[in-house]
Amino acid sequence: MVSTTTPICDFGRSAIDFDLPGVDGKRHSLASARGPKGLLVMFICNHCPYVKAVIQRLIRDTRELRAMGMNAIAIMSNDPSDYPEDSWDNMVKIAKDLDFPFPYVLDETQAVAKAYGAVCTPDFFGFNDKLELQYRGRLDESRKETSPEGANGRPRRDLFEAMQQVALTGTGPAEQIPSIGCSIKWKGE
Repeated sequence: MVSTTTPICDFGRSAIDFDLPGVDGKRHSLASARGPKGLLVMFICNHCPYVKAVIQRLIRDTRELRAMGMNAIAIMSNDPSDYPEDSWDNMVKIAKDLDFPFPYVLDETQAVAKAYGAVCTPDFFGFNDKLELQYRGRLDESRKETSPEGANGRPRRDLFEAMQQVALTGTGPAEQIPSIGCSIKWKGE
């Protein structure tokens, strides 16, 4: 497992279209996934300890954001040949067991991850209602373990607060802390 951090946000970059199969039996595209206030594109997988540490918070945050008109989609781009936990059957199982409030789709060719410049899991791309990039940061201060509760009873919700700001104003925060996670498992590497 190689830990990788995400690059800084390229504000205003347009979202890239995709057409990927979801564990719900439907195909999902940029148009079908977006909400009236924007879209959070998340690159996640099943085996990564960084994703496992935040998945419950991610589910909570995406539910709350959806109520504000900000939809989300999770894309799994890892090559499952060396990581069987990332297989299609396990994607279906995890999405069902955890009751994902967002489509969970497979980027089998890895073309979407490459087009977006995704580097790790989790990797977040937050777009406004014009599908312009406004956030490329972390969920919260969790790493391979869930961050402890903060002074106010919980850690700062970086992703949630940023996407809430995007939903309300169309722009993300100027200062963002990069996400950290396992490198994407590219085919042939």
